[in-house]
Amino acid sequence: MNYTLLAKDKYSSARCGVLSTDHGDIKTPIFMPVGTVGTVKSVHTRELKNDINADIILGNTYHLYLRPGTEIINLAGGLHKFNGWDRPILTDSGGFQVFSLSDTGRKITEKGVTFRSHIDGSKHLFTPENVMDIQRNIGADIIMAFDECPPGNSNYDYAKKSLERTMRWLDRCATRFDTTESLYGYNQSLFPIIQGCTYKDLRIRSAQHAVSLDRDGYAIGGLAVGEPAEDMYEMIEVVNSVLPKDKPRYLMGVGTPENILESIALGVDMFDCVMPTRNGRNGMLFTSEGTVNIKNKKWDRDFSPVDPAGISFVDTDYSKAYLRHLIKTNELLGLQICSIHNLAFYLWLVREARLHITAGDFLSWKNIMIQKVTRRL
Repeated sequence: MNYTLLAKDKYSSARCGVLSTDHGDIKTPIFMPVGTVGTVKSVHTRELKNDINADIILGNTYHLYLRPGTEIINLAGGLHKFNGWDRPILTDSGGFQVFSLSDTGRKITEKGVTFRSHIDGSKHLFTPENVMDIQRNIGADIIMAFDECPPGNSNYDYAKKSLERTMRWLDRCATRFDTTESLYGYNQSLFPIIQGCTYKDLRIRSAQHAVSLDRDGYAIGGLAVGEPAEDMYEMIEVVNSVLPKDKPRYLMGVGTPENILESIALGVDMFDCVMPTRNGRNGMLFTSEGTVNIKNKKWDRDFSPVDPAGISFVDTDYSKAYLRHLIKTNELLGLQICSIHNLAFYLWLVREARLHITAGDFLSWKNIMIQKVTRRL
């Protein structure tokens, strides 16, 4: 995998580039639709490619490991063959999901994490080594190291202890990754995940350790978990001051359009979040002029397009009144329309950012855009 930096903003740390993989190029900054179990909820692969035009999607190791299981994915020839997506895929290691299972008998040891399935209660063990093997089986282009994701409000002592274990696990992930091969004939890359809660010294230590392993890219985890936005931005700035400028930077699980724009300004290249589809299924639409709650009574006689400025076919093929009707009656088509619209908007947003970085006016555009996207219509 190769990352080419193409342009930098003069007045911020924003930059744009191209991340080249064996399944195609990823133009950064980029938003990755979340396909937790191998599918972006309520969205066809054809719509992801031809209408939303996603460069890359995300899958989740925990969920794919449980269902359908690595044996079926392997028999299919990897996740690309299984779900029909021929562009890049990134898999989250499942660490966040495992560590969110604290009330189901989860046990953390130096070896790894023992947990029970949320599906049937069966007992499983994730280690740095077998998480690498599972992701090799899934066949993602970018795979994530197994880390502990501590609660955002962890005290310093616990955050330090957790980070030290995460760094030891990262070393084991790197060793396993480097001593195994891709199963499907194309290259895969391992991204370390930088942790440390909101403690500056821990974040620096984690970033320095990750950089010492000289990987193709780096992820920033453990943010957007309840801490104030200002603290999140401070930690991003701290970490990015350590990370190499010639490698992509991925901020995990973030977030709102405002979060994405501010993080691009701080030098982040890659994003993922369930918000566009999850909020869409609840009737919230993100637009370039602000957010719309399509459930509101005010839209029931509004026969104007869903979003006159939108770039997806759903924005002009359907009216607000009709979409409100679909959402209020729990019709599946309503969930599809909202999800497709929101994903198309998120991809539009990061691509507009890219254009303005190249043009040299990103910072002024970003400030204006944030005023717009944070409005409620």
